[in-house]
Amino acid sequence: MFDWITGMIDAMGGFGVGLLMFLENVFPPIPSELIMPLAGFNAARGDMSLAIVIFWGTVGTLAGAWMWYWIGRTYGKARLRRLAERHGRWLSLAPEELDRAADWFSRHEGRAVVIGRLIPAIRTLISVPAGIERMSQARFLLLSAVGSFLWTTPLAMLGYWLESGYDLVAAWLDPISTIVVVGLLGVYVWRVITFDRRQGKQS
Repeated sequence: MFDWITGMIDAMGGFGVGLLMFLENVFPPIPSELIMPLAGFNAARGDMSLAIVIFWGTVGTLAGAWMWYWIGRTYGKARLRRLAERHGRWLSLAPEELDRAADWFSRHEGRAVVIGRLIPAIRTLISVPAGIERMSQARFLLLSAVGSFLWTTPLAMLGYWLESGYDLVAAWLDPISTIVVVGLLGVYVWRVITFDRRQGKQS
């Protein structure tokens, strides 16, 4: 996993960072907690500037957030709720969870968008209720950009600062990155298996 991420960044540069962060927001195949520090490593080695890494990481994150916002705005709560009723098990999303997300957003709005971008697992979903509630697109993009920048910058700088120990970090980060991905898949499988139980508790 370590070699695959760094290889993609080496081959595609800043655009590769943005693409990985976009995919991480659309359907998290690998967490940004791995992508951005590794991109920071590359910047420290002189392959690209730290500013470029942060810029593309923020752009990719924002693009993924906007896609989910567009889905929420276009399809609306009623249609998305029906989708969750039909395919919620495989989406790992119960209709009641969608209701709670929309209710939480309606209480916090702008703060929810910024803070939500800083919380793993919430970062992907927070855009949907923003679209459902038809938050101004300009306001959503501005707040999401702020939250995305606050998320990607420390992660990239962490990798940049640790460049001197690159070989040491690589030795333990490679198996850890694989474990993280396997863990994410495990959580998804668990949510699929326990869908009926969770839905029963919420109804």
